[in-house]
Amino acid sequence: MRFDLVLIGFGNVGRRFARLANELAPVLRREHDVETRIIGVCTRSHGQIFRPRGVDAVTLAESVEAGRPIGSDGSAPAFLRRVLDTCAATARDRRVVVVETTTLDIDSGQPAIGHVRTALRGGAHVITSNKGPAAFAYRTLSATANRARRCFLFESAVMDGVPIFNLAKAALPGTVVTGFRGVVNSTTQYMLTAMEQGDTFEQALQAMQRAGIAEADPRLDVDGWDAAAKTAILANVFLDGRLTPRTVGRQGLGSTVGDRARAARAIGRRLKLVASAERTSSGVHADVQLVELPETDLLGGLENQQNALVLKTDVLGEIGIIQRGSGLTQTAYGLVADLVAIEREVRRNLSRRRPGLRVRARRNRARRARRRS
Repeated sequence: MRFDLVLIGFGNVGRRFARLANELAPVLRREHDVETRIIGVCTRSHGQIFRPRGVDAVTLAESVEAGRPIGSDGSAPAFLRRVLDTCAATARDRRVVVVETTTLDIDSGQPAIGHVRTALRGGAHVITSNKGPAAFAYRTLSATANRARRCFLFESAVMDGVPIFNLAKAALPGTVVTGFRGVVNSTTQYMLTAMEQGDTFEQALQAMQRAGIAEADPRLDVDGWDAAAKTAILANVFLDGRLTPRTVGRQGLGSTVGDRARAARAIGRRLKLVASAERTSSGVHADVQLVELPETDLLGGLENQQNALVLKTDVLGEIGIIQRGSGLTQTAYGLVADLVAIEREVRRNLSRRRPGLRVRARRNRARRARRRS
């Protein structure tokens, strides 16, 4: 099954996704019957391009990295509407996917929310690494996707390509998640580890910026906003919460955090930025706080960029998921995994429709026979 892809945002994650989709093309075709063709790319500062027969996104990535424009300027919403109007027939066949990788806006989640809504209403599925849509508008966008019978997936938004949401959806039937705690921001996790070993705050942050891991605005990481957005997503999906990053209690890394991290390590403890949430009698409570943990704790034993999430469940108790490596490839892989999930959903819907089509065909033949008689 071939999908036409429209890339909204073409920064580090978007370009890595384009290359990874190309690298994995033989495996996706052979193992999952998934073929992709990128037909449009929209960037913030290098222009936009749309060709219904497909574009060479790898070459476009090289152009962007060299500072060259890839096409004319224009607004992303207008570009998206034009592409979806032109590809209406393919969209009706459920074979258009918008890949949204723009930068998180922590104030409102826009314009990413608008991109997702426009795509779904235009008949496209959406996969996104942007935390804004699920953190600010999970309920409304999920409802829009359900009405349109399209997928809205965001596995890359939390812990990169680790299948957190797919795990709960596909592998934990009948199980209720009652809460969670985790370390979900790679930048601050690395910084705390590096400062334990003597690096300054600035040295640790610069290392993450050079690696392309830190957010474009590093304050989103160090002030705890990125972790708060991920906490809101997890609470909204697992606990049926109605949270946004603004309603999550939040603590970041202050100027003295290095001294605090080294002091904790000296007595056999580790300072971690922990995201947590649980259901209470008054609703869902969630926060992001600096916590000193024993080294024997699952979260306390994390090093460098490692992340982990512990789901608290009613049937299975606590389930721990550890991510020992993170980066652009892992984030891009989450988008690829969501693409495969869309293929499975489309194929499942087709298999459901076929029996009904056969029944209607038999009924129509019987009616025609009765008329002839």
